[in-house]
Amino acid sequence: MDVSLSYFLQAMSSSPVLLITVVLTLGVIFVNGWTDAPNAIATCITTRCMGARAAILTSAVFNFLGVLVMTHINASVASTISNMVDFGNNTQDALIALCAALFSIVVYSVGASYFGIPTSESHSLIAGLSGAAIAIHNGIEGINMAEWVKVIYGLFMSLLLGFVCGWLICRLLTILCAGMNRHKTNRFFQGAEIFGAAAMSFMHGAQDGQKFIGVLFLGVAFSNGQSDVSGVVIPVWLMLLCSIVMGAGTSVGGEKIIKSVGMDMVKLEKYQGFAADLSAAFCLLLSSLFGIPVSTTHTKTSAIMGVGCVKRLSAVNFGVVKDMMLTWVFTFPGCGLISYVMAKLFMAIL
Repeated sequence: MDVSLSYFLQAMSSSPVLLITVVLTLGVIFVNGWTDAPNAIATCITTRCMGARAAILTSAVFNFLGVLVMTHINASVASTISNMVDFGNNTQDALIALCAALFSIVVYSVGASYFGIPTSESHSLIAGLSGAAIAIHNGIEGINMAEWVKVIYGLFMSLLLGFVCGWLICRLLTILCAGMNRHKTNRFFQGAEIFGAAAMSFMHGAQDGQKFIGVLFLGVAFSNGQSDVSGVVIPVWLMLLCSIVMGAGTSVGGEKIIKSVGMDMVKLEKYQGFAADLSAAFCLLLSSLFGIPVSTTHTKTSAIMGVGCVKRLSAVNFGVVKDMMLTWVFTFPGCGLISYVMAKLFMAIL
């Protein structure tokens, strides 16, 4: 299969559907960098370890590096997304369905935002791909359950493991620093928190960047007339393209999200912010190495809740838990249904 940049540009110029698919994918990546990546630096800013603008630019750089480096080392998350569904042997219909899946993410995100329903781009992407695959096959035979079950693992990993790691690391730091000078420990954790935010940003790029690389890779395959991407190496130019767009999205900002995650859920001190970032980054690394797609937002918020519970249970705003549950309840059937309808409509028109 030809995966060169020159072929890709030529294919886009001759295929309007591929062009629309690429534009939609890059748009979703940009929005992900804008709305999702600020979670990585929220605690760093709200604990006053770093200024907002400097933190946002730092996050943009490490998101870029996370996509580029982790995909080059281990692209198992991208492979999971690429192999999660089977769009059939008609690659033209497959490309149209892929376009419909991406369009459904945009439609669902806008609609959910209007009605105040929390969303996750990761879950929307998975639901959109699944709905489009069902539309092509008129049944669930287009769903690769061996890969889809990793999503189920990811749902529980992002909540349970993030919470447990956050609680354990924060509890350990509390015990170790119990007899130390508060001023000195704060100075140490100010630097440690910057490191934690950078690590979290790196792993956000590694997780979410790979998901959308997998989608673009499917588009390249379908334009080549190939319905299967197994065994094909992801080209460096594709990694660069996704990482640059995500980094650009992150650089735009996301002040409201930073406030919501870093302040509204739990009032954090510097050592707590470091514990939350380190816990979330570890969970994302673990899931990336095993090819399990997870929501970076849910992983980070779960880690923050675990950290907050070290002091007392009432320190946590459990309304966030309700929002995460609503995301799971509405996103998969909601976005999946929209994608199914859009795929049927697009194939009928095009």
